[in-house]
Amino acid sequence: MPQILLIDDDQTIRLLLERTLKRQGYDVICAGEGEEGLSKAKELHPAIIICDWVMPGMTGLEVCRQVKSIPELATTFFILLTSLGSVDDRVKGLDAGADDFLCKPIEMNEFIARIRSGLRLHQLSQDLTEQKLLLETELAEAAEYVSSILPEPLQHPCLSINSRFIPSSQLGGDGFDYFWLDDHHLALYLLDVSGHGLRAALPALAVINLLRSQNLSFVDYYHPDEVLTGLNQTFQMTDTNDKYFTIWYGVYNCQNRQLIYASAGHPPGILLSSNSEEEQIIRQLKTPGLPVGMFPDASYVNEHLFINELSKLYIFSDGIYEIEQEDGKLLGLKKFLSLVKDYNKKHSDNLDDLIGCLKLHHFKDKFDDDLSIIEVSFIDSI
Repeated sequence: MPQILLIDDDQTIRLLLERTLKRQGYDVICAGEGEEGLSKAKELHPAIIICDWVMPGMTGLEVCRQVKSIPELATTFFILLTSLGSVDDRVKGLDAGADDFLCKPIEMNEFIARIRSGLRLHQLSQDLTEQKLLLETELAEAAEYVSSILPEPLQHPCLSINSRFIPSSQLGGDGFDYFWLDDHHLALYLLDVSGHGLRAALPALAVINLLRSQNLSFVDYYHPDEVLTGLNQTFQMTDTNDKYFTIWYGVYNCQNRQLIYASAGHPPGILLSSNSEEEQIIRQLKTPGLPVGMFPDASYVNEHLFINELSKLYIFSDGIYEIEQEDGKLLGLKKFLSLVKDYNKKHSDNLDDLIGCLKLHHFKDKFDDDLSIIEVSFIDSI
């Protein structure tokens, strides 16, 4: 039986309302002033609170504000009893979080009807909260699974690789991998599926498993353009599947220090190197190409690049720079590249330092989109 908390300093009204509610079979708890009522609300978590507006000490308006600030009472339906009938007073009540009003003198049939309505809305709010918690649990489990299949850091005589994956609260469609095609050729990629939730995460997992098993038909995995073409033919959008994804895919030859890469609508890879004056030079690595899945006849092209020793390559999703700052503006790619330069000037080898700097620019507790990044540090040829 849902509980109803009645708070009123007028004993006559309190007894009248308590008797009326109990005749209807409701479990009623009473309090004679605001502080006592707030204490009982915190203890009992009632379905409905009926509270007089004008009381000595803590007013009903303040009780309402405090109740609505407590997460455990978020679904409690709050009714203010008032003899104040102006629009301004009702606005104050609504701003404080009140869900309904009852004007004195109280008409009992209306009173009972509003109680029934409040209980229905309370139950609906509880159901929605439970569904939200269930969804959050499922998304957290999915994010944990995505994290579990991502590659471990790689150490090799010619390079080292570190990466980070920070899922958003909604879970996006980020995924990445790096693996050896043979003793000298390393394939690496990062993709970002449109949208959020399981419908975005599942295609990302499918791509990771397909590329890791190298089961794309008639595709040479040493040629990025062929890989993207094969993916585009495999993951075409349909009437029942509206998902597409961007991807950056490259193959590095450790023997001749050659990188061959292609992209499909993805943010550019960033190559950071130094010139003879030890100045940091940034080169954006991007080729023309539509996101995978949009059009069956989309074409992709390769680019070749020689990698100098002690260079660094960064591959990332757009979630790393589409970060909303406190002024409402996005961080942007240009500012992110500046942060990458500063990070490298400090000779930091810990991506957590870069992530920490990004968090300083974000005023929310969690990122709005998945944040994924691969850092490749080139050492020497073998």
